[in-house]
Order: sequence, then C-alpha cells, then structure tokens
Amino acid sequence: MSVSASEPTPAPLLAEQHPPVALTIAGSDSGGGAGIQADLRTFAFQRVHGTSALTCVTAQNTLGVSRVDALPPEAVAAQIEAVVQDIGVQGIKTGMLLNAEIVLEVARQVERWALRPLVVDPVMVSRTGAKLLADEAIQAIREQLIPLAQVLTPNRYEAQILTGLELQSLADMQTAAQQIHALGCGAVLVKGGGMPGELQGVDVWFDGERLEVLKTERIPTRHTHGTGCTLSAAIAAQMAWGRDPLAATVAAKAYVTEALRHPLAIGSGQGPVGHFYPLLSGIGKPVP
Repeated sequence: MSVSASEPTPAPLLAEQHPPVALTIAGSDSGGGAGIQADLRTFAFQRVHGTSALTCVTAQNTLGVSRVDALPPEAVAAQIEAVVQDIGVQGIKTGMLLNAEIVLEVARQVERWALRPLVVDPVMVSRTGAKLLADEAIQAIREQLIPLAQVLTPNRYEAQILTGLELQSLADMQTAAQQIHALGCGAVLVKGGGMPGELQGVDVWFDGERLEVLKTERIPTRHTHGTGCTLSAAIAAQMAWGRDPLAATVAAKAYVTEALRHPLAIGSGQGPVGHFYPLLSGIGKPVP
C-alpha cells in the first residue's frame, strides 16, 4: 500500500466550535526536538489543541541526553486529571514513561477516565538500538498499557523485545506485527526506520484483519530526531478528528515524510524533523 504525501484537511469550524483536544503523556526534551515539545507542535500542525502531562524532565540537545529526572506518579496523575476534568480530550498518546510506577499510574488513569482513542509509542529502545527502560517498566507496558491501546507504534528493536524475533526482512516485520497484536492492542504499526536498506521508511500495519505494508518516500537526512514522537502524536491528532486508525496512520506518515524533507540542521549533532514545514517558506521574515 503506497501512502500519498498529501494530508486531508479537516472541515472548517463554526464560530462557536473549537478544534479537537489531544493529550500527550510523555517526557520533556530541553532541545525541543522530541517528547512533549514535538508532540505539541505536531498537534498544532494537525489543527488540534494540545494538552500535556509530563512524566520526566530531560537535559538534552542534538548530541544526546545528559540527565533525566522523573516526576512522581502522583504528579503525572494530577496533570491528567486536571486536563480531563475541565477540558476533555478526543485523542491521547503516550511517549516516554520512564519507570514501572509511572506506567502503572498512566494505565490506571487511562482506565479511570476511559481515555480513547489511545496511541502508545512504547519508547523502550531508541531507533539505534539503545535500551531506554528497565525490564520491569517494559513488562508493565506489555501487560498493563498495550492492551489499552487502539494503536501501538513499536520500532524495529521494540518489536524484537515484544516478540523475541530478530527482524531482518519484511516477512519478519509482518510476523512481528501479528504476534504483537496478540498482546491485546487494537492495531500495531511496526516501524521500519531502523530496518536495513530499502526497508527504511516501510512500516507494517496489522489490526487483526488487515495486514498492510505502508510505504512512503525515503528521505535521505541524518536530522531525524523526534520522528517516532511525531508520528504517534500525528496519529492521535488525526484520530481526535474522528479518522479511523488506518486512515489516521496514513495521514500521519504523510506529515512525517514532509517533516523529514524539511529538517532543522541545528546544533552540532542530530537535528529534529521540521514540524512546522508549512511555515518554512517564511523563515527569516517576521510573522505578519
């Protein structure tokens, strides 16, 4: 299945209406390329109002992460409650949850408030293969959070952890998608960004019925920081508009492809994708 680079435009809102609201539960990236910062920018460019619940604060830039401080699970829960009780949400995503205690608290809040649709970016392993979570946190995600997800978006290495398989081919990705779906999520998108050769940019979707290969143009750039956060946030935003999970994923992939086509070569290392690429033609000029 090939994915067009065009994005569907939501219908215009009436004066008394407001756009959908999406909630991201994730960590803060001080460099602005991933995490909460990337999610909120993505929500904005999907024409969705973004709200947030921080799980941790990182000191990081384009060269790497130098410090991570977790918030207490009670603080995470309080942020979710504050948003849900007053504003309400039509789409939600999780990103870096950091430890088992936060994972369990987030799962409790998702069930308590019946937060749907839920997109889970498991954030267990970076796309380079570096493990980001302790085993107990991974187990909590597997047992408590994944069964609540409408869409799960593991990368190659996360799919390997969840299945015990070694992913080298498209057939491996398809098998992994089917096995991961059996963990209880509504649908799974096994991402090919970490796959070798021509499989980069090729993702596999399985929702229990449809096994689809989603292909987009492969964009040659090293500035890919925040790609996974951006994709899951865009899926959540598209679902907040009422799109079905597969259509939301196709639209989200189109957005990420264009963001990769217009990355930000900032700092001395790996820069972020260009979340606000529609505005890049006006770079260097003041906002009217």
